Amino acid sequence: MNTSTTEPMVSPSKWQRAAPIFTLLFLSPVIADVLFGSIRITTLFVLILVTGFWGCAALIIRDVVRRHRQGWLAILLLGVALAIAEECVIQQTSLAPLIGVDPNRAYGRALGVNWIYLIWALGYESIWAVVLPIQLTELIFPDRRDIPWLGKRGLIISSIILALASFFAWYSWTQILVPQYFPNLDYQVPFSSVLIALAIIVVLVAIALRLPSSSIPEQRRTRLKTPSPWLVGLITFTLGLPWFGLVLLSYGAVTILPHVIPAVVGVILAGISFFLIEGWASSPIWQDAHRLGLILGALLASMLGGSIILTVGGALPIDRIGQLALNLIAIVLLIYLARRVQLRKNRKHYMTEKEADSSSCNPIFLGPFGTLLIDGRLVRSRTGMARLRPPSRSNTGLHVWQAQDFLVTENWRQNYNPCFLK
Repeated sequence: MNTSTTEPMVSPSKWQRAAPIFTLLFLSPVIADVLFGSIRITTLFVLILVTGFWGCAALIIRDVVRRHRQGWLAILLLGVALAIAEECVIQQTSLAPLIGVDPNRAYGRALGVNWIYLIWALGYESIWAVVLPIQLTELIFPDRRDIPWLGKRGLIISSIILALASFFAWYSWTQILVPQYFPNLDYQVPFSSVLIALAIIVVLVAIALRLPSSSIPEQRRTRLKTPSPWLVGLITFTLGLPWFGLVLLSYGAVTILPHVIPAVVGVILAGISFFLIEGWASSPIWQDAHRLGLILGALLASMLGGSIILTVGGALPIDRIGQLALNLIAIVLLIYLARRVQLRKNRKHYMTEKEADSSSCNPIFLGPFGTLLIDGRLVRSRTGMARLRPPSRSNTGLHVWQAQDFLVTENWRQNYNPCFLK
């Protein structure tokens, strides 16, 4: 088989290596806390601390998963483990009585756990603080999507900062702020509860690290019909917005509702979301535009949900106006990113053979000679012929799509998921 000469690899500059790291450090706390409104304009200084926690944690999780060549499911499981650490070990928000709620009239609290709030926190912190920031950063820097960003030294530094930020968050919240400003809620979390949480964290991490590598070559099969990117965003928004109702319920918004109902609804909502997204993402037509639609829908849900919570909670006008302004800025930037994704949608991405083998696409070998018939149609380039591996199934449509030098059908391109080799 003839292939074109491989072009020399160009080493990325220091800025190209550092840019995605600092972007993820910034995006994780901004998405999880600032855009949502848990960090308000009047308390924006706290962003430094949460950057050390959420930002470094997201970096470490992504680096570990990429080194093991795993996919988003491993990131999700490690994100849930991180959320349990935050809720039950570090700040212990899901174990101690909620601030602003009468301990004698707490909604959804049993066996020393705020169950409704815990369900919300596990979903929110794993998705909005870990999965979405990683996905968004990789959309911004697509050329560095599949490789680790941290070297050994960077991993050690990030781990040290995460440990220091975790200790400071635990000590300042449980040992200083709560006893001093909320003495009636000064609650000693049972050590057994912390041990159980640590055991669950160990189990989740072990499961995540034992998941099979996503780089194993296999034909991606469509389990669900993937909708358009805009419909993906709309469905995500529709599923995401009710999730924030769990916060209002956990603070006693509707006390006459039996506790088990929102708990079961929350679990079902999470299961439906997982089923849909996992099914869509397994399709060969799942592309960056779909990922961006998913991110946009989820962020709009958290922005609106956070705004409702701030309003119901009686936040200061400056905080509500500040959140709205920051949300509008974020939406404008996401629209700009959508434009960039659209512009590069039809751009050929050249890979080495090794990179193609570790990806989910099907290689197209470029050479001056070669033939291929797809349902009796010859695939040609302007400068010669293209040699391709036969697709597992061919679905040639009537409309011809021009991919830079190549003429292939749109339906075939979606089913075959091609990538171009150097």
